[in-house]
Amino acid sequence: MQLQRRKVVKAIAGVALGAQMQMAISQAANPIKVGMGMALTGALASGGRAALVAIQMWIADVNRQGGLLGRPVQLIHYDDQSSPASVPGLYAKLIDIDKVDLLVSGYGTNLQVTAMPLVMERKLLFMGMLGTGVNDKFRYDRFFQAFPAGPDARLAMSEVFFEAAMTMNPRPKTVALIGADAEFSSLAMDGARENLRKHGLAIVFERTYPPNTGEFGSLLRALGASKPDIVYVASYPPDSVGIIRAAREIGLKAQMFGGAMVGTQFAAIKAQLGPALNGVVSHELYVPEPSMKFPGIEDFLKRYQVEAAKGKLDSLGFYIPPFVYAHMQILEQAVKAVGSLDQGRLADHIRRTSFKTVVGDVAFGPLGEWQQSRVLFVQFRNIAGTDVEQFRQPGKHIVLGPGVFRSGELRYPYVPAA
Repeated sequence: MQLQRRKVVKAIAGVALGAQMQMAISQAANPIKVGMGMALTGALASGGRAALVAIQMWIADVNRQGGLLGRPVQLIHYDDQSSPASVPGLYAKLIDIDKVDLLVSGYGTNLQVTAMPLVMERKLLFMGMLGTGVNDKFRYDRFFQAFPAGPDARLAMSEVFFEAAMTMNPRPKTVALIGADAEFSSLAMDGARENLRKHGLAIVFERTYPPNTGEFGSLLRALGASKPDIVYVASYPPDSVGIIRAAREIGLKAQMFGGAMVGTQFAAIKAQLGPALNGVVSHELYVPEPSMKFPGIEDFLKRYQVEAAKGKLDSLGFYIPPFVYAHMQILEQAVKAVGSLDQGRLADHIRRTSFKTVVGDVAFGPLGEWQQSRVLFVQFRNIAGTDVEQFRQPGKHIVLGPGVFRSGELRYPYVPAA
């Protein structure tokens, strides 16, 4: 009788072990699916393709370490063609047909906003990639943004700029504002008005221009006639190039010149402008200054730059890839800590936790934005020629703030390169 019982126990144990093994095999064959739409063609393709490479690097790193929850990680992505109208359909396919486990947004504000209603309806965790103020309207508690603008992006896009301006002696009194008649520029100029009022500065010139403007000499001559102490610009890449060149051509006179100039962060535009950048103050997210030596960032950039050379992407990769990779590190750490893919538990953990990443420590506020702004303002200096390699060296992007990252003080007046 006892022998028979032992045989039964062994049989049951064998069945249980077999079931466990089968489950392990099943899970190993059943990857955790990460889904996203990403701009691989269209106006945002350069940023979208760089973001995709960073995510692919993260997936390769995670799988090399055994995956998540004992399962490999698989990326499923579609080209949203930089078109907000295509986003809802792509995310419906990712959720309903591909049955993805985790959702990542496309690159940029407009491509996140159009996905939000569907994501909210399904109560899914949503990791946003470099959008601005996306959750101000939705106030969704399972959304987290990979952009270090802090709780108010409007103010972050000029706050440090005007703080640096107020270190001048004598203090400046007047400001000229120019920007594109488009969403990002409008937001940045609105924040600039609030920040300059805080410092008691007066606006002596303000103008917006159509997004397709190609000639800026006449605009800058009119601006120069108002004799402002400070010129603040909110522009997109083609405009940034045109405005900096026009400032050089007319010999713009001001104590300080720059602003939220999108484009000056990218390798191709840095090289294109070369010495014309000297003296310009613009925003960045990461630069290779001694004040920004985060653990892992240099290794990440070296590996990214190898991949960028293969795909003809931004050869420096300072602006987008580190923050996309860091956001995926946050997702990875949350899944490991929670031990499941439960969307609510993951969101709760991310909201209350500070994470170690390649861009430093990251913690989120109530709307899923960074608790504190870390938008840098830098002054370009010591740039000679158009060789992009020089921008990998310290001393080319002097960080004016925020304070903990400051690597130098503002030099003034602005003198356009000859």
